[in-house]
Amino acid sequence: MLKLAEVNKKIEETVVGGYKKIEEGVVAGYKKIEDGVVSGYQKVEDKFVDKYLTKDGETVEEAKKRLSK
Repeated sequence: MLKLAEVNKKIEETVVGGYKKIEEGVVAGYKKIEDGVVSGYQKVEDKFVDKYLTKDGETVEEAKKRLSK
């Protein structure tokens, strides 16, 4: 009976370890995609603000602050 418990414990550790590795890989992949999307959006937003919403001599950051008020 003791050997069965030991085998079950080893199986449990292996399954949990495998699940954790998969989980970490999925989360890391999601974060990488999320960072890419956010970065891409910020570039598009900055270009739009620069082209259409800045006033003479105003930086993109200054225009964003002015617009957020």
